[in-house]
Amino acid sequence: MPNCAKNLKFIFEPRSVAIVGASENPDKLGSVVLKNFIDGGFSGKVFPVNPKYGKILGKQCHPSVLSIKESIDTVIIATPAQTAPQIAGECAKKGVKGIVLLSGGFSEVGNFELENQVKAICEKSGIALVGPNCLGVLNPHRRVDSIFMPFYKFERPPPGSIAFVTQSGGVGSTIVDLAASYGIGISKFVSYGNAAVLSEADYLEYLSRDKATKTIILYIEGAKDGRRLFEALKKTNSKKPVVVLKAGRGKKAGEAARSHTGNISGSYLAYHAAFRQAKVIEAESLEELFDFVKAFNQTPPKGRRVGVITNGGGIGVLTADAIEKEGLELAVLENKTMKAAKKILPIYGNPGNPLDLIADAEVDKYEKSIEAFMQDANVDIIIIDVLFQVPPIDERLLKVLIRASDDRRKPIAVVAMGGSYTERQRKMLESNGVPTYCDPLDAVRALKKLAEYAQYREPKQKIIKDSE
Repeated sequence: MPNCAKNLKFIFEPRSVAIVGASENPDKLGSVVLKNFIDGGFSGKVFPVNPKYGKILGKQCHPSVLSIKESIDTVIIATPAQTAPQIAGECAKKGVKGIVLLSGGFSEVGNFELENQVKAICEKSGIALVGPNCLGVLNPHRRVDSIFMPFYKFERPPPGSIAFVTQSGGVGSTIVDLAASYGIGISKFVSYGNAAVLSEADYLEYLSRDKATKTIILYIEGAKDGRRLFEALKKTNSKKPVVVLKAGRGKKAGEAARSHTGNISGSYLAYHAAFRQAKVIEAESLEELFDFVKAFNQTPPKGRRVGVITNGGGIGVLTADAIEKEGLELAVLENKTMKAAKKILPIYGNPGNPLDLIADAEVDKYEKSIEAFMQDANVDIIIIDVLFQVPPIDERLLKVLIRASDDRRKPIAVVAMGGSYTERQRKMLESNGVPTYCDPLDAVRALKKLAEYAQYREPKQKIIKDSE
């Protein structure tokens, strides 16, 4: 039987797409998807398919997939479930490599026979099938966008290095929208729904080889093949970090998950044990998931020693408490760093870690302190606490923090506590790729996970280096 997964590249990087169910009606899924490809700047060929129209959005409309004379890499199906087997059969005859089946009405509602018909056709022909009952695929690098939500309601993230793999379309849409809001760039996104042909393991294996992807985020409700998932997680996580959010932890939640995607949730304890054995990072909520994502979008630390810079003594103490609670270490600063701090601080200041710059600290003191911590061999991670509300702090500090993040010598995190004004500053930093948090504990937990992963990878990297 052909290997369907080998054709995933045509799903994420097609040269041509056909949209079956394309429509002039803006409320129809096919209309939204067609408009996404046209307005989004997809450089390949786009073929609307619907026998009711001659043209849609200025493009010739075709009565069927088989009526298109040119080759097609991927077909996106946005028609009622009962039409799917016929369309899949046409795709097989046409030599299509991939199908994104957006439509619901299959195994998630008990219609296993219909789903199995589509599955059999795709497996026999080697077609990579995403879905059914899914949100679609997004690749900002190639302007591939089969998500059936319009731009004005649903932001798209910029190109980046984080891949999102999700079973749920609802959670998937939230993840993409939040990523755009945080300014987190993504490499790939896929909502795979019922996973009739391709499972989460297939996507993990593909993304493990994808050069554009540095970190993988997996939202999962239940797996059809737990053993294969575990092996894929273990193999992928040894190459690049995988962060997992498992839903359906309780009995009732597991039943809800099964009715959602048709997959069995299984015992959460079994999943949790597998995650720990594979050394993947497990998040307990969407909020925590994004906390981890922000931290993992930077250089892993060489150790667990943290340097703290603050203009609010109390926030510095809270940060130190969080560091101790989570099992990281407050760095013992080098003598040269202590000497630099004395020059920065007022005469009554106390150089140390946390380094309290005092509330009247100006932007240049932050800049000099960050550079001193960057050069300190005893500091692996830098947390910068900022009270944006004090008069000396202005937009110049944003530039300093962005440069520090872009420097990539050491991972940093910014903690900024406050109301609407502070929130605007956080948004500016996040949109420029700076990991920013409103609570020290959240920042420390995220950086702890980054440090743990770095520690997990370090022996493997050493082995590879020694063998060269």
